[in-house]
Amino acid sequence: MSLPVLALALVVFSLTTGEFVVAGILPDVAADLAVSVPAAGLLVTSYAAGMIVGGPLVTVLTARLRRKPLLVGLIAVSVAGNLASALAPGYPGLLLARLLAGSVVGTFFAVTIATAASMAAAGRQASAVARVALGMNLGIILGAPLGTVVGQHLGWRATFLAVVACTVAALALVLRFVPALPGVATGPVLAELRVFARRDLQLAIALTAVGNVGAVAVFTYLAPLLTTVSGFPGAAIPLLLLLYGAGAVAGNLLGGRLADKALMPSLIGLLTVLTGVLVLFWFAGGAQVPAAVLTFVLGGLAFAIIPGMQVRVMSTASGAATSAVAVNASAFQVAAAFAGWLGGRVIENLGLPSIYLVAALLTAAGLAVAVHSHARDRRRTTSTADARR
Repeated sequence: MSLPVLALALVVFSLTTGEFVVAGILPDVAADLAVSVPAAGLLVTSYAAGMIVGGPLVTVLTARLRRKPLLVGLIAVSVAGNLASALAPGYPGLLLARLLAGSVVGTFFAVTIATAASMAAAGRQASAVARVALGMNLGIILGAPLGTVVGQHLGWRATFLAVVACTVAALALVLRFVPALPGVATGPVLAELRVFARRDLQLAIALTAVGNVGAVAVFTYLAPLLTTVSGFPGAAIPLLLLLYGAGAVAGNLLGGRLADKALMPSLIGLLTVLTGVLVLFWFAGGAQVPAAVLTFVLGGLAFAIIPGMQVRVMSTASGAATSAVAVNASAFQVAAAFAGWLGGRVIENLGLPSIYLVAALLTAAGLAVAVHSHARDRRRTTSTADARR
């Protein structure tokens, strides 16, 4: 891995840690701020809302800026948001701080992912995206568990301060090693926006939003699920998050390779298995050994689908890949925002274990979108072949 890519991967690691560590410290935040766990879950929704609104808007407004100053500015805003999270005097202030921290992440990911894919050889775009996502995987496998340990021993505010310190260190590497590059936009802004009228791109973005919501809902409430339903002690949560992250690393690499070989068939297969695993979690999640194994498998499947979904968006948005990836990142955060809200409603009305079953039903809906998209591709291929005869 080159030094510029390593620098950017470390930023991705820091941003991912700041996003996902909330799942590990959720009970501590709720207790300290005297709010319910479902209310604390809205911190995930607030961060996601920042990405949903900020991702497309910031990307379009900054598309012609040179990349290095843009990246530095985006990282600086993220640092400010996480610092405000650590210093927030109460629950409303923390909600606003999470909104700010999330507002620039979509643009940062979009520029990084689109650049990596553009530099990859033909047929290797998904693997390139997977390599960029390694920083995300490490944020989950190392950052989130370590941040949870910090929060448990020094308080949840110290967790956000640690994220700030890590991000500032990564920023120094970006300043040192990332070269000056032109903006990513190549055509008029209106021309880029017109690609969103394409039905295939709309379905690709819908696939990201619907296909991820179930797994994100489970991850958002993973700490209370594992302690309350599975019976693990709170001290075991960092190790279980580490297990989830290990699955994520393996799944991300496998998903990239599968997507390079057969994009839509691999997504359909992975979503099918993910649906089944969530149902199995509903049945067996009350026992610790099956719950631990399924935590690893869930992490793998949840991240195996991501490279293929990113490539599907880029392949249906030729000429506006960066803007499309930014919108796709927002679609993922729509899933996260809805997952945080929905999980709270499920807990209040159906009980905590029901999250697994609801997540399976939502993943099945994403599977239906994938099957429909693949059927459209096959009909188009058949029509083209018939026209050539």
